[in-house]
Amino acid sequence: MAPLSLPSHLPRSVGARPAPDAHTASAQFRDGAFHNSEPASLLAEESRFRLARDFARKGRSGKPSAPIPLVTPSIIKGAAPCSATWLGHATVLLEVDGHWVLADPVWSSRVSPFTSLGPKRHHPVPLALAGLPELSAVVISHDHYDHLDLRTVEWLTQNQTMPFVVPLGIGAHLRAWNVPEDRIVELDWEGSFTTADLTITCTEARHFSGRWLRNNTSLWSSWVIAGPTHRTFFGGDTGYSRAFAGIGERHGPFDLTILPIGAYDHRWPDIHMDPREALLSHRDLHGGVLLPIHWATFDLAFHPWAEPVERLTAEAAEVTLALPRPGERFDVTGALPSSPWWRP
Repeated sequence: MAPLSLPSHLPRSVGARPAPDAHTASAQFRDGAFHNSEPASLLAEESRFRLARDFARKGRSGKPSAPIPLVTPSIIKGAAPCSATWLGHATVLLEVDGHWVLADPVWSSRVSPFTSLGPKRHHPVPLALAGLPELSAVVISHDHYDHLDLRTVEWLTQNQTMPFVVPLGIGAHLRAWNVPEDRIVELDWEGSFTTADLTITCTEARHFSGRWLRNNTSLWSSWVIAGPTHRTFFGGDTGYSRAFAGIGERHGPFDLTILPIGAYDHRWPDIHMDPREALLSHRDLHGGVLLPIHWATFDLAFHPWAEPVERLTAEAAEVTLALPRPGERFDVTGALPSSPWWRP
């Protein structure tokens, strides 16, 4: 069934909603919305008005005090067995057994339906879209603006040929943005898509979705990206979940786990992980190297800018961390970036 259009006065970037009965076969879908397997409160004891007021008053604590050092990525001729380039926030260019996979690509300067309002980048993307290699797939974790970006999707649709592999319901946005039907792969949790010898599996996350007033009309997910010899886990945006232990048992161990460490707060403890929970998730997943994401690029919470990575490094006993500057490529079997570049 065709997706539901939104009122014409809204920006095109809002996207579209799936038809109400489009995903009733999913175990995650009931009463007209998707649900977490573990209940998750979005704003514990807080109104949206009070939250907006506190954001307006919080000052510069969530912003860096100096320019963020960037690295211009060096794109090699062929993708490596297991490497990654963090491009800021949750955008990661992955190399898995000869395939290039781009996760949560966002190149816009603001993560908002509007071009002049909303969270603005602390640093530019260190790689131009035109500098991307030929991709085997794009994976998207959910439809929030800091993970699903209209302008980036448009460019990738026009200039690449790879499929967009997404959770249920996000296809409605892509269709509204003129992505061809044969390039849209929508999956439920534990559903898989295979291209050549690369298998991409949609796995559980603990979060929510929504681009306007109604939440949870599309699903949210993490991703397993597996080749013949290497496996990567991309967490996207999630709170801690007991489901990660099961994912580790079914799909692990992982050479690389990519997990969010920022934008946490006591007001939304279930939908964003803090650094301690990221480390716990990494262990549950049977991860090798941990790449922390979802910090440094946008101001989305109340903690100081570098607090997530400082807490992570202080608590990461016996966990192997990769701590690249935005744009810095690393190989999981080589020397990992570890210098505290975020300190003045």
